[in-house]
Amino acid sequence: MNSPVLTPPADPSPGWGQSLGTGAAGIVLLANEQAHAGIAGWDTVHQWAKVMTREPVTTHPDACGLFRGAPAVAFVLHTTGRIGYAAELEILDRHIATLVQQRLERAHARIDHGRLPSLREYDLISGLTGLGVSLLHRHGEHELLCDVLAYLVRLTEPVTVDGQTLPGWWADHGPDDQPNVDWPGGHGNLGLAHGVAGPLALLATAHRRGITVPGQVEAIDRICTSLEEWRCGPSSRPWWPGMISRREWQDRTVRQPGPQRPSWCYGTPGITRAQQLAARALGDIERQRRAENTLAACLTDEQQLAQLGDASLCHGWAGAIHTAWRAATDAGPGSRLAALLPNLRSRLGAYLNRHGLPGGSGLLDGASGVALVRHHLAVDTPPASGWDVCLLVAG
Repeated sequence: MNSPVLTPPADPSPGWGQSLGTGAAGIVLLANEQAHAGIAGWDTVHQWAKVMTREPVTTHPDACGLFRGAPAVAFVLHTTGRIGYAAELEILDRHIATLVQQRLERAHARIDHGRLPSLREYDLISGLTGLGVSLLHRHGEHELLCDVLAYLVRLTEPVTVDGQTLPGWWADHGPDDQPNVDWPGGHGNLGLAHGVAGPLALLATAHRRGITVPGQVEAIDRICTSLEEWRCGPSSRPWWPGMISRREWQDRTVRQPGPQRPSWCYGTPGITRAQQLAARALGDIERQRRAENTLAACLTDEQQLAQLGDASLCHGWAGAIHTAWRAATDAGPGSRLAALLPNLRSRLGAYLNRHGLPGGSGLLDGASGVALVRHHLAVDTPPASGWDVCLLVAG
C-alpha cells in the first residue's frame, strides 16, 4: 500500500478527530487496513484512535451522523475487530440508539405534518441513511435498523406540496441545505452522498443481506423508476444531473447543458452503483446490465473524465475508480467494467504523478482515501476491515 506520511494538524478545528470524512477517524481506517494486510502494526491504529478520541465524543443528535461524532467513532472502532474496544463500543451503542430514536421521531413527526425534509434528515453523510449504515455494519439485522428502513420506505412515498406531487425525499432547501433564492421550491437531490441514491443503496444492501421490512421492494422500485426518468444523454453517453430544480421537475426537462463531474458523491458513478445494487437485490438482470453499461460509458467518456479535478475519494479519481471496482466485482470478471480497471488504475497513477496527493489527510478529500483505493486496486481484494461500507458501494 502506498502510504503517505500523515500527522495531525498543529491546530485542529473542533471535532477534527471525530470526523470520518476529513479528520483522524478516517485516518484510523487507513492504519486499520494496513494492519489487517500485515504491512503495518496495530500500534499505529491505537495511536490514531487516541487522536480520534482526544476530545469528548459528540453524542448530540443535531451534531452526529455516520461521518461525525459517536457514530463515526463507533464505525471506526468496529472495523478494527479488536476486542479491546468492546467496552467503548457498548457505551457508544447506547448513545447511538438514543440519537437514532430521536432522529426517527422527528422525521416521522415532520412527515405527519406534511413538511418536506432537509437533506441532513435522511442523507448518508449526516442523516438517517448513514445512521442505518452504522447499525448495519455494527449489528446486522437489528430492530433499530429495521425502524430506519421503515422510515426510508415512508420517505419514498409521494407527497403533495402546493398542489404539486413530489417525491417524499424532495428537499425543502437548496443543495447546501439552507434557504436559497436560486432554488425556489427546493430541489431533488439524486446523489449517493446527499441524495436519494443513498437510501436506495442502503435499502438494496439490507435486502441483499436478508434484512427486509414491509414495502421495501416497492420503495426500491420507486426510487429506481424516478432515477430512470432523469437519465439524460444518448445511450452512448448517458448521465444524470446531481440535482434537479422544482421547475425542472414540473417541466420534466433538465436544463443542465451536459454531464457533470463523474464522482462518487454526486455523479453518475455513485448513482449507477446504487442502481446496480438495487437491481441485484431484486434479481432484475436487465436493470443491472443497464446500470453497468451506463457506468462503463461514463468512465470511457473523455469529456466527463476531464472534469475530475483532483484525486480524492469524494469527488475525484479515487472515488470514481473505487466505485467502478466494486461494481465490476458484482458485474463479473468478463464484464466491460472489469476490462476498464487496468486503464483506470494507470490514469489515477498518472494523475498523482503530475499533481500529487490531495492537500488534506482525511478519507473523503485527502490522502487516506486515495491510499486505500490504490491498495485495493493493487491487491484486487475487498477490504478486510469493510471500511468502504461507509460509502455504500460495498454491497
